[in-house]
Amino acid sequence: MGAPTRPAGPSAPGVVPGSAAATPPPGNAQYAPPTVSSAFRTAPTVAAPLPPAPRHDNVSPLAIGAAVGVGVVAGAIIGGTIADLHNQRQEVVEDGRTIYTEPDRIIIRDPGGQAYVRGDDVYRFRYGARDIRTETIGGETRTIVVRPDGSEIITVVGPDGQMLRRIRRDPGGRELVIIDNSYRDPGAVGGFYVDLPPPVVRIPYDRYIVESDSAAPDVIYDTMEAPPVDRIARRYSLDEIRYSPNVRMLMPSIDVNSINFDSGSWQIPPDQAAKLQAIADGLNRAIQRNPREVFLIEGHTDATGNDTDNLSLSDRRAQSAAELLTQQFGVPAENLTSQGYGSQYLKEQTDGPSRINRRVTVRRITPLLNGGTASAAPPPR
Repeated sequence: MGAPTRPAGPSAPGVVPGSAAATPPPGNAQYAPPTVSSAFRTAPTVAAPLPPAPRHDNVSPLAIGAAVGVGVVAGAIIGGTIADLHNQRQEVVEDGRTIYTEPDRIIIRDPGGQAYVRGDDVYRFRYGARDIRTETIGGETRTIVVRPDGSEIITVVGPDGQMLRRIRRDPGGRELVIIDNSYRDPGAVGGFYVDLPPPVVRIPYDRYIVESDSAAPDVIYDTMEAPPVDRIARRYSLDEIRYSPNVRMLMPSIDVNSINFDSGSWQIPPDQAAKLQAIADGLNRAIQRNPREVFLIEGHTDATGNDTDNLSLSDRRAQSAAELLTQQFGVPAENLTSQGYGSQYLKEQTDGPSRINRRVTVRRITPLLNGGTASAAPPPR
């Protein structure tokens, strides 16, 4: 069956017309494909690279389980709600973009309506670390997190503030490059946005958008290792994956709809933490099989509140989920990255409160980083 003609301004992802397998079940919003907000169906107006997140040279180890209140620890906001950030947020206009800076994040609003949030994954690595040091070599900045067993996680950042590589070095000195982010395609707008048609989905929707609270553990694991649903043209940078919806949607995803956040908060209540067990088991199993696997933890909000708050809140929720997966379930932090999307990708089309839209999503992105090609999807169970 041939690919359908791309309509003007499509919602992502696309489906094969007439294919029952690729059609979301009627009346089940939780299985609906996320609808891309109109601003993200076109390239951003400003084609300059996105500025990096705030960086701090004083990132220090933080003991797992350490009791901290509302405040800033090593530049990262700990505890509290989104309202606590309002008096710490600064706003400037640069080259037509509006930039909101928080102690540990930056939010960039393009004149065309797109908005992006950028954080720093290094903050997640400080939990349980033995030591953290920063060194500059030939214009590159390396943040080295030393773990209790002597292994090291090395994050290499270029002179422009963009991450180049993430490396794990074992106690014997052997290095494994988990993320090589040095590739830059000249066709990407600003180096972060790729204009692709939506992927053609030929697998059942409950295997493309998996609901964690109703999926069997084997289905969750299969999704952690599932191939792309459509062909991958080239390797993509981490920013291209984060900020280009149709690139991300080449890969199946798992909606962790069993976790509920309090309004305006990014903290995961203790009684909700155990609901991540099946996700953690699947992640650990996949990473044991391939230590270079990389998974994107995505945060989403409903459409209540303003866009700036929602972007910051969703990014913090994604980070909280990633931190919990590491601290409580032992998922290697360096194999995870997180990103918030606010209310840009709604599944339930409502401006009001929506549990379905307040979700965390897990997506394997290794084939996108490595330029893998599609193969047959696993059969339905």
